[in-house]
Amino acid sequence: MTDNTKLINQLRALVLLTQTEEQVARTRISQARTDAVRRELTQNADNAAARSLEITDALRSLGGVPDVVTPAIGRLSAVLKATFEQATPIEEALLTDLQLEHQLLDRATYVKVLAQSAEQPKVERLAEKLVTAHKATVEWLTVVLAEEALGGPAALVATPLQKVAGGVAKAVNAPVRFVANTVNQAVDTVQQAGEETGDNVRGVVGRAAALADAARETLVVGRAASLRRAERIAQREGNKEAADVARSAREELGDVTADELPVKGFDSLNTTDAAKAVKGLTEPHDIRVIIRYEETHKNRSSVISAAQVALAAVAKEAVGVDS
Repeated sequence: MTDNTKLINQLRALVLLTQTEEQVARTRISQARTDAVRRELTQNADNAAARSLEITDALRSLGGVPDVVTPAIGRLSAVLKATFEQATPIEEALLTDLQLEHQLLDRATYVKVLAQSAEQPKVERLAEKLVTAHKATVEWLTVVLAEEALGGPAALVATPLQKVAGGVAKAVNAPVRFVANTVNQAVDTVQQAGEETGDNVRGVVGRAAALADAARETLVVGRAASLRRAERIAQREGNKEAADVARSAREELGDVTADELPVKGFDSLNTTDAAKAVKGLTEPHDIRVIIRYEETHKNRSSVISAAQVALAAVAKEAVGVDS
């Protein structure tokens, strides 16, 4: 009689990992940027649940003891993962997801060979199905990470804690930060090190204070207006970096004029034409500006989804994934 111990052990491991995969997918649903991604994640979670049942059935068919503990462990692992990753940037959380999928893919491949050797065609077919599923998920996560690397917005949104952990939280209510961010950091570093500031550093501080005072005057007219004013002040003072940061903050808020949009006449386009136009964009920055603007103004889901597809296409090209 064939010894199926290795095969049984690997199937048990796959059940554990697949249960974790399901719970991770369910925790990601709330981070979906669009309804399309939300539906995809929901389907992924449901598919993972179905795969765990199929793996359990295969385990029983080989004489393995039905496992009632592993699913609970899988759920617990996913809860712990979701909790701890809140203290890490979104890219680290996604890289951990990718590690899980690679492990599932590698084990499924191993099970396929074990099943061939043990002459277990049903288990072999199941393993092939698992390999196909995990290859697709690995590819999807790779593209999402590429979207994030390109500046986003990625298909998954960082939680507030992940934004802070990643250092990407924008103090949009304090334009002073955008105007004098660089010089403030430099001065703080010098002061903390206890070094002599000297006349040059005092001059920088004075310049930062002047910029900050001018920016503070605009706080009462609203956040967007404050950022525009801060940008103009920085440009006037020759502080290109601060001006760029202020502009980026405006773009993040969707506070750009029609003339600043990368699609000519975008505001006058109907939903169908707008979606078609954004699909032709190839620069991540342009796509990002359109998405933020659309989310802030008309918020047409089909247009936002089209822009997200365009960004995914750029991301796929960047990582060498076939469309």
